[in-house]
Amino acid sequence: MLPGLPVVRKALPWHHSEMKFLIAVAALLIVISIACSASKSAAPPAPNANTAPAQTVDQPTKVDQEKPACTMTASAAPVINGLKLGMTSTEILEAIPGSKDDPELRTSLARPPGEFGVSGLTVFPPKYQSKDKFPGVSRLSFTFFDGHAYNLTIGYNGPQWTHVDDFVKKVIENSNLPAIGQWQDYPGMDTQMKVLKCAEVEIRVFAGGERGALNYVSMKDVEAEKKLRNREKKAEEKPTPGR
Repeated sequence: MLPGLPVVRKALPWHHSEMKFLIAVAALLIVISIACSASKSAAPPAPNANTAPAQTVDQPTKVDQEKPACTMTASAAPVINGLKLGMTSTEILEAIPGSKDDPELRTSLARPPGEFGVSGLTVFPPKYQSKDKFPGVSRLSFTFFDGHAYNLTIGYNGPQWTHVDDFVKKVIENSNLPAIGQWQDYPGMDTQMKVLKCAEVEIRVFAGGERGALNYVSMKDVEAEKKLRNREKKAEEKPTPGR
């Protein structure tokens, strides 16, 4: 070797064992990469910020109990101030002393019933000496079917009730009417009207008006009403003569 010249070393060729080692390392890295990809694909997808989380359905812990059915019949409906469903006009006037001598009532009763056997009568107890028998009652309205009252409404002149429930509790006192738990709210008038639906009777209690001037209790014989509706329906279906 000549002095002053850099020493140039000739690159040695790869040894066979080193090549095998590098190939093994590369293969291991490929295997690890594939395993990681598979793990990511198996993992659940991340929640989408714009997607609402799935709602879980809670199993009810308490079964709502249906209101027990009211089996009251029309004949068992309560008697209010001596008045009840099924009475005739004569019986009603006898229960309201002084009303028989009212010329307006006599004129009203002299009218024949309508086509389907329906007639009506309204009595104002404060006009007669019977007003003490009907304290707080402003009017009594009756609708008759074949001569018997199937609808009876008693209107009261107060008091003003904070909630209809208080009125209902007063109505059912000392009567055979079921407890307030069996009564239903009237849709849209939850604080003013309650309804009791029985086998043959429907009763409504309403609390409203200034100082309770529109308060009323209404009783209806639903079986008699069905007979009336059937009579009307048959009349509609009856063919007209000449057709």
